[in-house]
Amino acid sequence: MKKFGIIGYPLGHSFSPGYFNEKFQNENIDAVYEKYELPVITDLQAVLDYTPELCGFNVTIPYKEKVMSYLDYISPEARAIGAVNVVKVTHRDNGTPHLEGFNSDIIGFTRSIQPLLNPLFHKKALVMGTGGASKAVNYGLRQLGLDTLLVSRFHKNDTITYEQVTPELLEEYTVIVNCTPKGMAPHFDECPNIPYEALTTRHLLFDLIYNPDETLFLKKGKQQGAITKNGLEMLLLQAQAGWEIWNK
Repeated sequence: MKKFGIIGYPLGHSFSPGYFNEKFQNENIDAVYEKYELPVITDLQAVLDYTPELCGFNVTIPYKEKVMSYLDYISPEARAIGAVNVVKVTHRDNGTPHLEGFNSDIIGFTRSIQPLLNPLFHKKALVMGTGGASKAVNYGLRQLGLDTLLVSRFHKNDTITYEQVTPELLEEYTVIVNCTPKGMAPHFDECPNIPYEALTTRHLLFDLIYNPDETLFLKKGKQQGAITKNGLEMLLLQAQAGWEIWNK
């Protein structure tokens, strides 16, 4: 039986085990997906040593960057954003594991947002947040041909602050992606601080959050006639992309 899994710490609320084990059952795939909670990244070697049937694993917080030093190959996309969340495991002739790292966040995001983009007026995007997810989103948007601008609570290189997101700026930047936890359950009454009254039917708001289904960020956008989408499909497409990577 093939094994797949996820490494991270902690892993109490991971989406992946339920998704993949249901997939294996529904499609009669002889495989199992397990959690590998690693208090420290050095424990990864023990997982590889004692699980020779392991064919691939996902990587979540806090190891998306730390795992990269263990890999034999890193995709250009994952190297560019500095994070890996999918690792494919094969074995050399002598039995030692060969690890290849990829980033399926980029794939899931671009596949989810691309059908909504209108090239006539979706040319520039604001990416709210500067964490690991925002790096993947920023890379994906640029792959799709959009100019991007990062928004942060603090002054950083190549970013603006929320105070600098003016109605005039939103006339130019018609795609807005929330990569922050603002609005995630149970904080339903929170949203990024931008001038929502300046949004129009030309705007597209995408929120990586999928719980709740409609965050306050998306609700405020919809009230102004903007196109809105949450992160659930991105999550599913990201998982599907991981499966494609493991089996290609």
